[in-house]
Amino acid sequence: MLRRLAFCLAFVTATLGLTAVPAHAAPDFSVLVFSKTAGFRHDSIPTGIAAIQQLGAANNFSVEATEDATQFNAANLARFKAVIWLSTTGDVLDATQQTAFENYIRAGGGYVGVHAAADTEYDWAWYGGLVGAYFASHPAIQAATVRIADATHPSTAGLPAAWGRTDEWYNYRTNPRPQVHVLATLDESTYSGGSMGADHPISWCRAYDGGRAFYTGMGHTQATYGEANFRTHLLGGIRYAAQGTGDCSVGTQPPPQTDLALNHPATASSVENASFPASNAVDASPTTRWSSAFSDPQWIQVDLGATHTINRVRLVWETAYGSAYQIQTSANGTTWTTVRSITGGDGGEDDNTGLNASARYVRIYGTARGTQWGYSLFTFQVYGT
Repeated sequence: MLRRLAFCLAFVTATLGLTAVPAHAAPDFSVLVFSKTAGFRHDSIPTGIAAIQQLGAANNFSVEATEDATQFNAANLARFKAVIWLSTTGDVLDATQQTAFENYIRAGGGYVGVHAAADTEYDWAWYGGLVGAYFASHPAIQAATVRIADATHPSTAGLPAAWGRTDEWYNYRTNPRPQVHVLATLDESTYSGGSMGADHPISWCRAYDGGRAFYTGMGHTQATYGEANFRTHLLGGIRYAAQGTGDCSVGTQPPPQTDLALNHPATASSVENASFPASNAVDASPTTRWSSAFSDPQWIQVDLGATHTINRVRLVWETAYGSAYQIQTSANGTTWTTVRSITGGDGGEDDNTGLNASARYVRIYGTARGTQWGYSLFTFQVYGT
């Protein structure tokens, strides 16, 4: 009977074209998660370790975790394709261990730095180059928009171009862009407390001293490690560090565009009251807003101070939004040309790209409110050259 069942199973497998998969396939590679802290300790570390173990189980790589710095020796490190520094803080390796890790990277090893890995080993210059930039400060945990700079790398492919999420957002002592391949930046106009300006890298990668390095500034909160998009981001970084998957060429990326409307003179057809002037829409604050009278049509315009080629206008609406509006440009603030018409808008963020207009003035001309209230804009940004 057993022989007959085995024959039948083999017949069905062959008929359906199925391939038997070993129950315990050998892992593609192994990683070591290192989470020793000599300063602040993140309560998300256990959650982060568990998430990496889950990623390993689902993607056929093995994971070991330690806080024992003596594991940084040549024989042990050689077992791993990458070492993940998970929210380490302070001085965590002695001189002998540091040398072992340098030799490991020089032999082609991989490094993944997560969040407070940038708050680690300030007196070890080689490590500073590896991580890319040291931590400087951070505001309170809050929502912000991450903007994807490289949509093809495994750590960022498939993520929203404007990725909204909540975390503790690091400012860094230096901008790493000249030495790294930037994967994602922070839009400081979408949260409070950023100090790096228009170019604020938050995730990056690079070849370094014979090996590979990936760093992400995200990962402070426990909730982060349950987010599908973050897990995709982290998995792609691990694969780059361990297997070299993805292009991390340095020096091929321009910095993000500057907001030409920032703090420039803005006027509007009306205001709901004196608390909501047009200037609120161009002050880079995600909490202040311009609000109009409760009627149609209404408009808000900004004087860029000089003629520019406009290629993008980004709007962030409050609950009261424009259902139909036009983006208009002008050379003199009097004669207007419509460069895009929007109908059926539903609020939130409207990122209007692919524009091509030479102008000094840009206006949003609303013809249909989405609610009974007036038009209400948190953010009115203009980009171009």
